[in-house]
Amino acid sequence: MNKFLLSAILLTASCNPENKNVIADLPKALHEVSGTETVPNSDVIWMLNDGGNASKIYGLNRKGAIVKTLKINAKNRDWEDLTADKAGNLYIGDFGNNINDRKNLSILKVNANALKSSKKIDVERISFTYSNQKKFPPKKKKLYFDCEAFFYYNDSLYLFTKSRVKNDFGKTHLYKIPAKKGNHIAELVSTFSFCDDLHCWVTSADISDDGKQMVLLTQKSFLVFTDFKSDDFFSGTLKTYDFKNISQKESICFKDKNTIYITDEKAHGDGGNLYEFKLE
Repeated sequence: MNKFLLSAILLTASCNPENKNVIADLPKALHEVSGTETVPNSDVIWMLNDGGNASKIYGLNRKGAIVKTLKINAKNRDWEDLTADKAGNLYIGDFGNNINDRKNLSILKVNANALKSSKKIDVERISFTYSNQKKFPPKKKKLYFDCEAFFYYNDSLYLFTKSRVKNDFGKTHLYKIPAKKGNHIAELVSTFSFCDDLHCWVTSADISDDGKQMVLLTQKSFLVFTDFKSDDFFSGTLKTYDFKNISQKESICFKDKNTIYITDEKAHGDGGNLYEFKLE
């Protein structure tokens, strides 16, 4: 997107202070929550912790109580986000890649029927590599292959990378892979940049059930894209919602077309909450 078009469509709106949007304190089991998702025809909110934690996903109610815990038969190398398809299957993004050297990036598919199970859950593995990564790790000026954000849309998975390049932290590269078991090449779709500081890292993403709104999360704001064509998500209108307080916000998902959930990690006595925001 060129700078002229971006400036023409960019709108900024301030949200209410976060403490007015808190609907639940998260339990200690989710002290490093990094992914949140809902599935069709269910009030359960699914969450996971990032790398170094147990290979589990947790189902919560709106009060923040855990109502279901599922043990996943796969290592939590660096789980970073959750998404779901219209059939209710969940996808775990095991693609955290802090130093850009991983060669085992994958997405784990949890069958919808397994969400009711009490046994350890087997998953389908969707493995991938980035089409334009040649070195592991690349040079410092090319550290664009970390990822914490993705969603399912029209039989594909769309990944938004997290830049670790100094003075270019707000850049994200959008990649696309098939949502099916196998080894895939993640093809670059487009690139977007909106600011340069550390709080501009993209940490989560989602798309509304009707496919008309796409959201990206950072620690300082969330971005809502509308009126885009097909999967050229950055081609549409952008509205930015700035937070009053910066915290380690790691996950975002649509509750419905007018409402989103956001979570943040608990750090320095702050955060560890489930938030609900209404879109204007």
